[in-house]
Amino acid sequence: MPKEPDMDKIYYTAIIEQADTGFGVFFPDLPGCVTAADTLTEAIANAEAVLSLHLNGMAQDAVAFPKPRLPTQIEADPEVEEVARVMIGALPETEKIRVNVIIERNLLNAIDAVARNRSSFLAEAARARLGLVTAAKD
Repeated sequence: MPKEPDMDKIYYTAIIEQADTGFGVFFPDLPGCVTAADTLTEAIANAEAVLSLHLNGMAQDAVAFPKPRLPTQIEADPEVEEVARVMIGALPETEKIRVNVIIERNLLNAIDAVARNRSSFLAEAARARLGLVTAAKD
């Protein structure tokens, strides 16, 4: 069964450039949101993580996200040796709400034995199970 697209995910154009020792990635719509890696695969994975981290920081600071542009809407920089333009998505954190859950006592004790914060532990476990990028701890 195909996975439904996440409607809250936001996509920005990332430009991947050849660097002296690998690849650099930057987001023209998000100044300061950059990363680098030795391989193209690592560069894309790093881009997903840095985008998530950047957007979460903006959300925590109550800064509005700029409107994303499509790859074709961004002018080429002659000083950049582009390898690719890709759309990278992130799921920014949203408002936290209090919920009540029922959980086995032994499981709760096991969580308390390894975690400083139950809510953070459960949120991180949920993100991992759902395959979502965890950019920052709660």
